[in-house]
Amino acid sequence: MRGVGLEALRPDWARENRRMRPSDLVVRNTTYEQFVELGCAPTRAHIAATLGVERSTVRAAWERLHSEHAIVLGPDGDLLMANPFSALPTPFRVTADGREWDANCAWDAIGICAALHCDGAIDTSCADCGDAIEFEVVDGAPTQPTLLFHCLVPARSWWEDIAFT
Repeated sequence: MRGVGLEALRPDWARENRRMRPSDLVVRNTTYEQFVELGCAPTRAHIAATLGVERSTVRAAWERLHSEHAIVLGPDGDLLMANPFSALPTPFRVTADGREWDANCAWDAIGICAALHCDGAIDTSCADCGDAIEFEVVDGAPTQPTLLFHCLVPARSWWEDIAFT
């Protein structure tokens, strides 16, 4: 059956082939560990060297992890997000445990402190007026109880464009 892909013969094949594998969890955990250690997004080459595997192995694992919403890849296949960490500079800067990271949003900024199990300081600004907002997370809670977190996009729609959300 020339010209017919396996997807046409067995539609669930493509979906099954994209499902996470146990080895993908090793790649995911190493990606997060290196993100924390480096203070920025690791490259496929860095993860491959750390694990002693080929870059193509990391790329395939990242693609499966992306399809399961475990990480977010950019159009070039490079890491864009490993929630709560952002690979790109954002207006949500977190200082914790003597290091700095960018978060994807205000919620993720607090999430970095939670993920690292440590106190931290968050520097951002109001999306409406531009005023600086600085607060700390101490013992797992923001120090300013009057802060509000607004989600422009309903949660059910976040993954339609997670980078915008």
